Amino acid sequence: MGDNETGRDDVWLSFHGVRGSTPCSCPELARFGGNTSCVSLHCGEHVPIVFDLGTGLRLWGADIVDEPELEIHALVSHMHWDHVQGLPFFLPLHKSDTKMHVYGPGHLDETMSAAFDRFMAPPFFPIHFTDLPSEIVFHHDDGTRFEIGDAVVRSAPVPHTGLTHGYRVTIAGITVVYIPDHQQPVDDSTRVDPKVLDLCAGADVLIHDAQFTADEFPDRSSWGHCTIDYAVEVAAQAGVRDLVLFHHDPSHSDDQLDRMREDIVDVAKSRGIESVITAGEGMKHIVSRSL
Repeated sequence: MGDNETGRDDVWLSFHGVRGSTPCSCPELARFGGNTSCVSLHCGEHVPIVFDLGTGLRLWGADIVDEPELEIHALVSHMHWDHVQGLPFFLPLHKSDTKMHVYGPGHLDETMSAAFDRFMAPPFFPIHFTDLPSEIVFHHDDGTRFEIGDAVVRSAPVPHTGLTHGYRVTIAGITVVYIPDHQQPVDDSTRVDPKVLDLCAGADVLIHDAQFTADEFPDRSSWGHCTIDYAVEVAAQAGVRDLVLFHHDPSHSDDQLDRMREDIVDVAKSRGIESVITAGEGMKHIVSRSL
């Protein structure tokens, strides 16, 4: 899984889907893109790790489908449609020499494999995931530390509408944290769950929910998401170096996303965050090592 523009030891993130809630398409969203949550993490020839299986997964699959004997590890935050509905459209899964490991918390007493079997089935979908020729192996993630090759993975529950995990991956001395959906406290915009802070502590990159503006939040305070200001709050309290704004609202145009970042970038820098990046579909971010 190398790349012509990266070195053998570089760690980089590829953003295949950055939108939240539902895929969307119109000219006003074309620059940042309308596919839902999917980000792949790469390091030289290490097996790729992908965060979530939203509709952006289809785009990545089209790029890598010709590579033989693919092994892929997917970290799924939760079972909402915008985070899983790309799986049947991932072209490598239509090849018998592909193996995908899927990790996630499931839902209540239902395993992730049972949940997939329920939503990817007639009449909601023409086939079951078990009808695909590839091998898909599900692993229940209960919040323990585990390893994927040279990568160390930790997860923790994140406040949302339903059981949701955030992920922390450390590889080649670089730590990336992924929290795409995060319920902001209604009564205190500075309070952050200690488990979330522990997961994010000192990360080189935090990919974080930034779905609402402060003006929008009061009418949507029970929807399981947060403001862009709260994303900054989490990153600052955790001592994160780079903040990537993610899970953009379907109603937010490219120009509005630009303005949202402009409104908080100086505050973020004043609180020790070195860079604030608005995630865009097709974006590649090489993660540099701290000096």
